[in-house]
Amino acid sequence: MASATNEPPRSSRCVLLLIDVINDLEFDGGEKLLAPGLRMARKVAALAARARAAKVPVIYANDNFGHWQSDFRAQIDHCTNEDVRGRAIARLLVPSPTDSFILKPKHSAFFATALEPLLRTLGTHTIVLAGLAGDSCILFTAHDAHMRDYAIIVPRDGVVSEEPDSNRWALHHMRRMARAETPAARDIDFAALKRSGPARRSRRGVTTER
Repeated sequence: MASATNEPPRSSRCVLLLIDVINDLEFDGGEKLLAPGLRMARKVAALAARARAAKVPVIYANDNFGHWQSDFRAQIDHCTNEDVRGRAIARLLVPSPTDSFILKPKHSAFFATALEPLLRTLGTHTIVLAGLAGDSCILFTAHDAHMRDYAIIVPRDGVVSEEPDSNRWALHHMRRMARAETPAARDIDFAALKRSGPARRSRRGVTTER
């Protein structure tokens, strides 16, 4: 049984959603994600540590790779202990005991998952999205979050894609079409986001302009 200090937050106006960061990168194009992914992982590891310190829920959304018997803990073990391309990234972003996780069958973390009822239970209004890849799973999740009226923050140094130009396009598209804010990861203020109410699209919790 978890102690009171190690219990996951029971409510929070904001969450940090990490997408596909526990990933072996053993696919065509995965080699292009390794170097930028390591830079991203260092930024996101610090972001996640600040979220946990502020009692903001950290939620992992990972592909099930088409295996409906998938187990997230087995995926962590595979990506952190076996000789796979994404091992260094996964080791930087290993979940803590208080973090939550969902397995997703498609690009969006909302599609056919328990994410929406989890966010409803937490009373969440703002989602901070980070991880892989900016032009696919992050983009699809941001659009689904926008259609559900969540405020969206995507740290521009907290997402990567196989092609830098495609990543820049995705960030621009999320700003324009999903009204996402794209500050640097270090400028996200979780304490301010926890205080902000249900009003959407405010700049509270972001300390600098894009």
